Amino acid sequence: MSDDDSSGWQLTESDPGVFTELLNKLGVPYIVDDLYSLEPEPLAALQPIHALIFLFKWVPELASEKSNDNTGRYDTDFPGFFAHQTVNNACATLAVINALGNITPLTAGPQLMQLMNFTVGMDPQTCGMAITSADWLREAHNALSPPSSISLDGLDLPKKGEDAYHFVVYLPALGSLYELDGLKPYPVRHGEFDGSGEGWLMKAREVIESRIESYPIGALEFSLLALRDDPLPAMRTRLEALQGSAEDAELSDLMNKISNENSKRERWAFENSVRRHNHIGLAHALLLALAKARKLDSAKAAAQRRMKEYLERRKEMGLEMDES
Repeated sequence: MSDDDSSGWQLTESDPGVFTELLNKLGVPYIVDDLYSLEPEPLAALQPIHALIFLFKWVPELASEKSNDNTGRYDTDFPGFFAHQTVNNACATLAVINALGNITPLTAGPQLMQLMNFTVGMDPQTCGMAITSADWLREAHNALSPPSSISLDGLDLPKKGEDAYHFVVYLPALGSLYELDGLKPYPVRHGEFDGSGEGWLMKAREVIESRIESYPIGALEFSLLALRDDPLPAMRTRLEALQGSAEDAELSDLMNKISNENSKRERWAFENSVRRHNHIGLAHALLLALAKARKLDSAKAAAQRRMKEYLERRKEMGLEMDES
Protein backbone atom coordinates (compact mmCIF):
# COMPACT_ATOMS: atom_id res chain seq x y z
CA MET A 1 0.00 0.00 0.00
CA SER A 2 1.02 3.63 -0.41
CA ASP A 3 2.99 5.42 2.27
CA ASP A 4 0.75 8.50 2.01
CA ASP A 5 -1.22 7.54 5.10
CA SER A 6 1.25 5.37 6.98
CA SER A 7 1.24 7.49 10.19
CA GLY A 8 4.82 6.44 10.84
CA TRP A 9 4.34 2.72 10.16
CA GLN A 10 6.99 1.25 7.86
CA LEU A 11 6.83 -1.67 5.45
CA THR A 12 7.87 -5.08 6.80
CA GLU A 13 8.89 -8.29 5.07
CA SER A 14 6.93 -11.52 4.97
CA ASP A 15 9.58 -13.45 6.84
CA PRO A 16 9.19 -15.94 9.71
CA GLY A 17 12.14 -14.43 11.59
CA VAL A 18 10.55 -10.98 11.47
CA PHE A 19 7.19 -12.21 12.74
CA THR A 20 8.76 -14.42 15.43
CA GLU A 21 10.82 -11.55 16.83
CA LEU A 22 7.68 -9.41 16.89
CA LEU A 23 5.88 -12.17 18.82
CA ASN A 24 8.78 -12.31 21.26
CA LYS A 25 8.48 -8.57 21.86
CA LEU A 26 4.76 -9.04 22.48
CA GLY A 27 5.53 -11.69 25.10
CA VAL A 28 3.68 -14.40 23.18
CA PRO A 29 4.93 -18.04 23.33
CA TYR A 30 4.45 -18.66 19.60
CA ILE A 31 6.64 -18.66 16.52
CA VAL A 32 5.98 -18.29 12.80
CA ASP A 33 7.25 -20.73 10.20
CA ASP A 34 7.27 -20.64 6.41
CA LEU A 35 4.81 -22.90 4.61
CA TYR A 36 5.80 -24.11 1.17
CA SER A 37 2.93 -26.55 0.85
CA LEU A 38 -0.58 -27.02 2.21
CA GLU A 39 -0.39 -30.78 1.93
CA PRO A 40 -1.24 -32.76 5.09
CA GLU A 41 2.28 -34.08 5.85
CA PRO A 42 4.17 -30.76 6.15
CA LEU A 43 1.25 -29.24 8.06
CA ALA A 44 1.19 -32.14 10.52
CA ALA A 45 4.87 -31.53 11.35
CA LEU A 46 4.03 -27.99 12.55
CA GLN A 47 0.99 -28.76 14.70
CA PRO A 48 -0.58 -27.23 16.64
CA ILE A 49 -1.15 -24.40 14.14
CA HIS A 50 -3.30 -21.54 15.43
CA ALA A 51 -3.59 -19.43 12.27
CA LEU A 52 -2.29 -18.98 8.74
CA ILE A 53 -0.94 -15.60 7.65
CA PHE A 54 -1.35 -15.12 3.90
CA LEU A 55 0.48 -12.44 1.91
CA PHE A 56 -0.74 -11.67 -1.59
CA LYS A 57 -0.45 -9.04 -4.28
CA TRP A 58 -3.35 -6.65 -3.93
CA VAL A 59 -5.09 -6.33 -7.31
CA PRO A 60 -7.99 -3.83 -7.41
CA GLU A 61 -9.81 -5.88 -10.05
CA LEU A 62 -9.85 -8.89 -7.71
CA ALA A 63 -10.73 -6.96 -4.56
CA SER A 64 -14.50 -7.21 -4.44
CA GLU A 65 -16.39 -4.93 -2.10
CA LYS A 66 -18.90 -7.69 -1.40
CA SER A 67 -18.29 -11.21 -0.27
CA ASN A 68 -20.05 -13.81 -2.43
CA ASP A 69 -20.72 -17.54 -2.28
CA ASN A 70 -17.33 -18.45 -3.75
CA THR A 71 -15.28 -16.41 -1.29
CA GLY A 72 -17.39 -16.78 1.83
CA ARG A 73 -19.87 -14.47 3.47
CA TYR A 74 -19.50 -11.57 5.84
CA ASP A 75 -20.30 -12.42 9.45
CA THR A 76 -21.73 -9.18 10.81
CA ASP A 77 -22.25 -10.79 14.22
CA PHE A 78 -18.77 -12.28 14.65
CA PRO A 79 -18.26 -12.41 18.44
CA GLY A 80 -14.47 -12.68 18.31
CA PHE A 81 -11.77 -10.03 17.96
CA PHE A 82 -11.53 -8.06 14.72
CA ALA A 83 -9.78 -4.75 13.98
CA HIS A 84 -9.77 -2.67 10.81
CA GLN A 85 -6.58 -1.46 9.16
CA THR A 86 -6.79 2.31 9.58
CA VAL A 87 -3.27 3.24 8.36
CA ASN A 88 -1.08 1.90 5.58
CA ASN A 89 1.92 -0.40 6.14
CA ALA A 90 0.47 -1.78 9.40
CA CYS A 91 -1.20 -4.86 7.88
CA ALA A 92 1.53 -7.31 8.96
CA THR A 93 1.28 -6.44 12.65
CA LEU A 94 -2.49 -6.05 12.42
CA ALA A 95 -2.75 -9.56 10.99
CA VAL A 96 -0.78 -10.85 13.98
CA ILE A 97 -2.99 -8.95 16.44
CA ASN A 98 -6.18 -10.17 14.74
CA ALA A 99 -4.90 -13.73 15.04
CA LEU A 100 -3.77 -13.42 18.67
CA GLY A 101 -7.04 -11.77 19.66
CA ASN A 102 -8.90 -14.97 18.79
CA ILE A 103 -6.64 -17.37 20.70
CA THR A 104 -8.03 -18.24 24.12
CA PRO A 105 -6.60 -18.22 26.62
CA LEU A 106 -3.93 -15.82 25.37
CA THR A 107 -0.58 -15.62 27.12
CA ALA A 108 1.12 -12.31 26.36
CA GLY A 109 3.20 -9.50 27.83
CA PRO A 110 1.63 -6.76 29.96
CA GLN A 111 1.59 -4.11 27.21
CA LEU A 112 -0.28 -6.32 24.75
CA MET A 113 -2.70 -7.58 27.40
CA GLN A 114 -3.44 -4.00 28.46
CA LEU A 115 -4.08 -3.03 24.83
CA MET A 116 -6.34 -6.03 24.22
CA ASN A 117 -8.33 -5.31 27.37
CA PHE A 118 -8.64 -1.66 26.36
CA THR A 119 -10.24 -2.60 23.03
CA VAL A 120 -12.93 -4.83 24.54
CA GLY A 121 -16.34 -3.71 23.29
CA MET A 122 -14.97 -1.46 20.53
CA ASP A 123 -16.22 -1.65 16.95
CA PRO A 124 -13.61 -2.78 14.36
CA GLN A 125 -12.82 0.74 13.15
CA THR A 126 -12.25 2.17 16.62
CA CYS A 127 -10.33 -0.95 17.61
CA GLY A 128 -8.02 -0.54 14.59
CA MET A 129 -7.42 3.09 15.46
CA ALA A 130 -6.56 2.17 19.05
CA ILE A 131 -4.07 -0.47 17.92
CA THR A 132 -2.28 1.66 15.34
CA SER A 133 -2.14 4.56 17.81
CA ALA A 134 -0.08 2.50 20.27
CA ASP A 135 3.40 4.04 20.02
CA TRP A 136 5.13 1.03 21.60
CA LEU A 137 3.54 -1.33 19.06
CA ARG A 138 4.51 0.87 16.12
CA GLU A 139 8.09 1.03 17.45
CA ALA A 140 8.22 -2.77 17.78
CA HIS A 141 6.91 -3.08 14.21
CA ASN A 142 9.33 -0.51 12.77
CA ALA A 143 12.32 -2.02 14.60
CA LEU A 144 12.23 -4.88 12.09
CA SER A 145 11.94 -2.68 9.00
CA PRO A 146 14.97 -1.95 6.82
CA PRO A 147 16.29 1.61 7.27
CA SER A 148 15.44 4.02 4.47
CA SER A 149 18.26 6.52 4.16
CA ILE A 150 18.17 7.44 0.48
CA SER A 151 15.91 10.31 -0.44
CA LEU A 152 14.96 10.96 -4.07
CA ASP A 153 13.06 14.13 -3.25
CA GLY A 154 13.91 17.10 -5.44
CA LEU A 155 15.22 15.02 -8.34
CA ASP A 156 12.02 15.48 -10.37
CA LEU A 157 11.94 11.78 -11.19
CA PRO A 158 8.75 10.47 -12.80
CA LYS A 159 6.46 8.81 -10.29
CA LYS A 160 5.52 5.22 -11.03
CA GLY A 161 3.12 2.94 -9.30
CA GLU A 162 4.42 0.19 -7.06
CA ASP A 163 2.90 -3.20 -6.46
CA ALA A 164 0.91 -3.34 -3.24
CA TYR A 165 0.90 -6.40 -1.00
CA HIS A 166 -1.44 -7.23 1.84
CA PHE A 167 -1.59 -9.63 4.80
CA VAL A 168 -4.74 -11.47 5.91
CA VAL A 169 -5.34 -14.20 8.47
CA TYR A 170 -7.18 -17.52 8.24
CA LEU A 171 -8.12 -19.22 11.51
CA PRO A 172 -10.73 -21.49 13.11
CA ALA A 173 -13.48 -19.98 15.22
CA LEU A 174 -16.85 -21.32 16.35
CA GLY A 175 -16.44 -24.45 14.23
CA SER A 176 -15.91 -22.47 11.01
CA LEU A 177 -13.00 -21.13 8.99
CA TYR A 178 -12.73 -17.35 9.15
CA GLU A 179 -10.75 -14.84 7.10
CA LEU A 180 -9.76 -11.68 8.96
CA ASP A 181 -8.85 -8.91 6.52
CA GLY A 182 -8.44 -5.46 8.05
CA LEU A 183 -9.48 -3.84 4.76
CA LYS A 184 -12.88 -5.56 4.79
CA PRO A 185 -15.81 -4.33 6.90
CA TYR A 186 -16.43 -7.68 8.62
CA PRO A 187 -14.76 -11.07 9.10
CA VAL A 188 -15.48 -13.49 6.27
CA ARG A 189 -16.93 -16.88 7.21
CA HIS A 190 -15.90 -19.62 4.79
CA GLY A 191 -18.11 -22.33 6.23
CA GLU A 192 -17.89 -25.11 8.77
CA PHE A 193 -15.10 -27.66 8.84
CA ASP A 194 -14.90 -31.28 9.91
CA GLY A 195 -13.34 -31.49 13.34
CA SER A 196 -11.73 -34.84 12.58
CA GLY A 197 -8.63 -35.48 10.46
CA GLU A 198 -6.98 -32.29 9.29
CA GLY A 199 -9.77 -30.17 10.70
CA TRP A 200 -9.83 -26.51 9.74
CA LEU A 201 -6.62 -26.74 7.72
CA MET A 202 -8.35 -28.78 5.01
CA LYS A 203 -10.93 -26.03 4.59
CA ALA A 204 -8.17 -23.40 4.61
CA ARG A 205 -6.35 -25.27 1.84
CA GLU A 206 -9.44 -25.19 -0.36
CA VAL A 207 -10.03 -21.47 0.20
CA ILE A 208 -6.41 -20.38 -0.26
CA GLU A 209 -5.87 -22.52 -3.35
CA SER A 210 -9.06 -21.13 -4.87
CA ARG A 211 -7.82 -17.62 -4.16
CA ILE A 212 -4.45 -18.29 -5.79
CA GLU A 213 -6.20 -19.72 -8.85
CA SER A 214 -7.96 -16.37 -9.38
CA TYR A 215 -4.58 -14.86 -10.33
CA PRO A 216 -2.89 -15.30 -13.74
CA ILE A 217 -1.21 -18.66 -14.33
CA GLY A 218 2.36 -18.62 -13.07
CA ALA A 219 1.83 -15.75 -10.62
CA LEU A 220 4.20 -16.04 -7.66
CA GLU A 221 3.14 -13.04 -5.58
CA PHE A 222 2.17 -15.10 -2.53
CA SER A 223 3.60 -16.11 0.81
CA LEU A 224 2.10 -18.31 3.50
CA LEU A 225 3.16 -18.46 7.16
CA ALA A 226 1.98 -20.63 10.04
CA LEU A 227 1.43 -19.22 13.53
CA ARG A 228 2.23 -22.13 15.85
CA ASP A 229 3.37 -23.08 19.32
CA ASP A 230 7.08 -22.69 19.98
CA PRO A 231 8.22 -26.35 19.92
CA LEU A 232 11.43 -25.83 21.90
CA PRO A 233 9.97 -25.89 25.46
CA ALA A 234 8.19 -29.20 24.84
CA MET A 235 11.29 -30.64 23.16
CA ARG A 236 13.49 -29.70 26.10
CA THR A 237 11.03 -31.16 28.58
CA ARG A 238 10.97 -34.41 26.63
CA LEU A 239 14.77 -34.40 26.41
CA GLU A 240 15.05 -34.20 30.20
CA ALA A 241 12.65 -37.11 30.55
CA LEU A 242 14.73 -39.23 28.16
CA GLN A 243 18.05 -38.60 29.88
CA GLY A 244 19.44 -41.90 31.13
CA SER A 245 16.79 -43.95 29.35
CA ALA A 246 17.33 -46.69 26.78
CA GLU A 247 15.42 -44.80 24.08
CA ASP A 248 18.56 -44.00 22.09
CA ALA A 249 16.81 -43.60 18.74
CA GLU A 250 14.23 -41.13 20.06
CA LEU A 251 16.88 -39.28 22.04
CA SER A 252 19.10 -38.87 18.98
CA ASP A 253 16.17 -37.73 16.83
CA LEU A 254 15.07 -35.24 19.47
CA MET A 255 18.57 -33.77 19.83
CA ASN A 256 18.73 -33.30 16.07
CA LYS A 257 15.38 -31.49 16.08
CA ILE A 258 16.50 -29.21 18.91
CA SER A 259 19.75 -28.47 17.08
CA ASN A 260 17.83 -27.61 13.89
CA GLU A 261 15.47 -25.31 15.81
CA ASN A 262 18.38 -23.52 17.51
CA SER A 263 20.18 -23.10 14.18
CA LYS A 264 17.01 -21.63 12.69
CA ARG A 265 16.73 -19.11 15.54
CA GLU A 266 20.38 -18.12 15.10
CA ARG A 267 19.82 -17.58 11.38
CA TRP A 268 16.72 -15.49 12.06
CA ALA A 269 18.62 -13.35 14.58
CA PHE A 270 21.44 -12.75 12.09
CA GLU A 271 19.05 -11.89 9.24
CA ASN A 272 17.12 -9.48 11.47
CA SER A 273 20.34 -7.73 12.51
CA VAL A 274 21.23 -7.34 8.83
CA ARG A 275 17.78 -5.89 8.13
CA ARG A 276 18.24 -3.24 10.81
CA HIS A 277 21.71 -2.26 9.69
CA ASN A 278 22.21 0.78 7.47
CA HIS A 279 24.39 -0.34 4.56
CA ILE A 280 24.65 3.09 2.89
CA GLY A 281 28.10 3.73 4.34
CA LEU A 282 29.39 0.38 3.10
CA ALA A 283 27.99 0.95 -0.39
CA HIS A 284 29.55 4.43 -0.49
CA ALA A 285 32.94 3.08 0.60
CA LEU A 286 32.82 0.34 -2.05
CA LEU A 287 31.99 2.84 -4.79
CA LEU A 288 34.85 5.08 -3.68
CA ALA A 289 37.26 2.13 -3.69
CA LEU A 290 36.17 1.12 -7.19
CA ALA A 291 36.55 4.70 -8.42
CA LYS A 292 40.04 5.05 -6.94
CA ALA A 293 41.05 1.78 -8.57
CA ARG A 294 39.53 3.02 -11.85
CA LYS A 295 37.20 0.05 -11.96
CA LEU A 296 33.89 1.85 -11.40
CA ASP A 297 33.04 2.34 -15.08
CA SER A 298 33.71 -1.31 -15.94
CA ALA A 299 31.70 -2.47 -12.91
CA LYS A 300 28.80 -0.25 -13.96
CA ALA A 301 28.91 -1.59 -17.52
CA ALA A 302 28.97 -5.18 -16.26
CA ALA A 303 25.99 -4.50 -13.98
CA GLN A 304 24.02 -2.93 -16.84
CA ARG A 305 24.82 -5.92 -19.05
CA ARG A 306 23.62 -8.39 -16.42
CA MET A 307 20.42 -6.40 -15.87
CA LYS A 308 19.74 -6.36 -19.62
CA GLU A 309 20.22 -10.14 -19.77
CA TYR A 310 17.90 -10.53 -16.79
CA LEU A 311 15.18 -8.43 -18.41
CA GLU A 312 15.48 -10.37 -21.65
CA ARG A 313 15.07 -13.67 -19.79
CA ARG A 314 11.93 -12.34 -18.09
CA LYS A 315 10.49 -11.30 -21.45
CA GLU A 316 11.17 -14.77 -22.84
CA MET A 317 9.28 -16.22 -19.88
CA GLY A 318 6.37 -13.88 -20.55
CA LEU A 319 6.95 -11.82 -17.39
CA GLU A 320 6.64 -8.06 -17.55
CA MET A 321 8.97 -5.71 -15.72
CA ASP A 322 9.19 -1.93 -15.54
CA GLU A 323 12.52 -0.97 -17.12
CA SER A 324 12.27 2.75 -16.41
